[in-house]
Amino acid sequence: MATSERLERLKAAAVGDGDGAAGLGLALVAAAVAALVSLPLVVLFVRASNYGLGHLLELFTYSGSVTTLVNSLVLVFWVTLGCVLVGVPLAVLTVQTDLPGRRVWTIVAALPLVVPSYIGAFTFVSAFGPRGDLADALAPLGIERIPAIYGLHGTALVLILFTYPYVFLTTRAALLSFDGTLVEAARTLNHSRWEAFKRVTVPQILPGVTAGALLAALYALSDFGTPSIMRYQVFTQQIYVAQRSLGVPEGFPALLSLQLLGVVAVVLALESHVGGDTAAYISRGSRQPGRIELGTWKWPALAFCAAVAGLALAVPLGVLVLWLDQAGETIFTFEPEVAWNSVKVAVAAALAATLLALPVAGYSARSNSVVATVADRLTYVGYAVPGVVIGLALIFFSTEFVTSLYQTVPLLVFAYVVRFLPQAVGTVRSSVLQVDPKLTEAARTLGRSPTGAFREVTLPLIAPGVAAGAALVFLTTMKELPATLMLSPLGFETLVSYIWLVRGAGSYGAAAVPALVLVGVSALSMVVILAQERYNG
Repeated sequence: MATSERLERLKAAAVGDGDGAAGLGLALVAAAVAALVSLPLVVLFVRASNYGLGHLLELFTYSGSVTTLVNSLVLVFWVTLGCVLVGVPLAVLTVQTDLPGRRVWTIVAALPLVVPSYIGAFTFVSAFGPRGDLADALAPLGIERIPAIYGLHGTALVLILFTYPYVFLTTRAALLSFDGTLVEAARTLNHSRWEAFKRVTVPQILPGVTAGALLAALYALSDFGTPSIMRYQVFTQQIYVAQRSLGVPEGFPALLSLQLLGVVAVVLALESHVGGDTAAYISRGSRQPGRIELGTWKWPALAFCAAVAGLALAVPLGVLVLWLDQAGETIFTFEPEVAWNSVKVAVAAALAATLLALPVAGYSARSNSVVATVADRLTYVGYAVPGVVIGLALIFFSTEFVTSLYQTVPLLVFAYVVRFLPQAVGTVRSSVLQVDPKLTEAARTLGRSPTGAFREVTLPLIAPGVAAGAALVFLTTMKELPATLMLSPLGFETLVSYIWLVRGAGSYGAAAVPALVLVGVSALSMVVILAQERYNG
């Protein structure tokens, strides 16, 4: 029997067993979570319905709609492809090879997530723009003009550099959890190392890769700051402009948001086709394959890691240090309480998102039912909806229906959970898929309750994915800007709101300090990844 056929049979057995194990209670909890995080979407549809079908149809032909749609699709394609081409090799190098300094490269490869993409865009324009530092450095050499950083290529480059860690971390979690005995079995069947990787490893990590690619694609769709700074017209940039323009037809921002949701639905359908049906892996999660010796290939591998780190970390941090050097006395205006506020809400969002992700991910991984599919997909919608749209929807909801929640920390944390829950769902789901459900059944036959079996058997095996998901939510919450600006209580200032305010005032030196603090605080979350490695031996 071919390896792929054997894996397909194991998957079918796992799903079949999982339908019974999932249970009605888990299905209800997963559906409740999906309904809760869909609240802003419902509010958005209610608001759009107030404009009437005829008016909405007219808006479809409004100037710029088609261009915005095409630009957004092209950007998503290049960003997703670029993130896979960067994130997967880095994950393989840091998990399955003898790359020198693997633990250090693991942290370095994940750190770009702590840099907000809009700050990355600012620093790239400052470094590589027409009047940037690179142009100034090359001017004495007679080079008067360098290629423009603006447009599609600049936007895609910046987004790839600051979103590829999504693919890196989810792929890495899948690699850490997968059973290395399958690779060893393939080698005993006279498969070369490359053939074993292609036929055994790739199918097993594909759900993790697609989960990360989906997060990168949705981030590219929902990001506002980078396209605006790079002067590239996409949905979010158009929505932002439309909300502040007097000559725009009423309801146009809402229509653009609905069009954006349509693109999200297409992306989710593609991800389901690519990753959902190929989640054909069953693992005991206890053994890792032998390290691949790179030999002379370690130098190109190190050069690749260094090049990515140089662009994604050295450039933005170097520019921030230059700004800091130019700051003067403005650096003393920063208060530590601002950083503490960011940490508090980020921890709350990470805990809440992880708890809500467990039933959704567990049920979707163990069931092929419509409820499981819909619940899993609904959790992704909030991630693709721009933060500014979620902010407006929650302001409308709180002011109209629950006034006590308006401008409160719980509502702010809820907005974060809606935005970033899929990060936890994706990583937890890919880990649950690798746990043989027969292990849980064995615990049940030994007298454990469903909760006890989950706590004693499943949870230890999926701990790497749970930790990675929580770390992702923490990191992205730390740098979320639109929802923070719109929903924060009065006087509740965070790092990103402080950066936005001082940068808007033209005080780049004052913006550099909290940006560097943001990088330092977020980097502490990488301890989770190191603990995860020790757990996996």
